[in-house]
Amino acid sequence: MSEEIRKEETGEGKEETLDSLFEKLDTVAENLEKGDLSLEESFRLYKQGMDMLRQCSEKIDQVEKQVLILEENGETHEF
Repeated sequence: MSEEIRKEETGEGKEETLDSLFEKLDTVAENLEKGDLSLEESFRLYKQGMDMLRQCSEKIDQVEKQVLILEENGETHEF
């Protein structure tokens, strides 16, 4: 298992970007697809993946709510 996933489990580091979450999700999916994990480890990775999906969804929702429109004079307003 990668060091990045371990940091995610312990809450180390700063807030994750969508790109880093997608990379971690890929790693989790690859590990699950190998099929050589115990049931407990598979469930733990599945749960971790679902948590990351929730984080991605929340981040996308935040970005959608903060869509900014630039006016001709350079001011920004929330959409």
